Amino acid sequence: MIIVSKYLVPKGYTGFAFFPFVFVKHTYLKEDTCLLNHEKIHLRQQLELLIVPFYVFYGIEFLVRLYQYKRWHLAYRNISFEREAYNNESNLAYLRHRPFWCFLKYISNHDVPIT
Repeated sequence: MIIVSKYLVPKGYTGFAFFPFVFVKHTYLKEDTCLLNHEKIHLRQQLELLIVPFYVFYGIEFLVRLYQYKRWHLAYRNISFEREAYNNESNLAYLRHRPFWCFLKYISNHDVPIT
């Protein structure tokens, strides 16, 4: 279910997923297929980790990345869940073929950090 609320979506973001909902800042974003696919990838990740552990893991990884990169945006973009979602948001067939716990392959920092 998609919920439009400019007050619930944090400043600097256009949307976020909080199982089972996708929140977007503006009504026109309900038509943004890449954004919605990005958020649906997060919903799948949340389901795989049984929701609460997803947020714990996300928060811990964010703190590790913040220590590593020293910048909020770089830390956020390099969380494994975000790397997977950003790398696959334009592939609308991704969720049909996505392996279980696929975000794990994005934990490794062998790649150049996403900026």
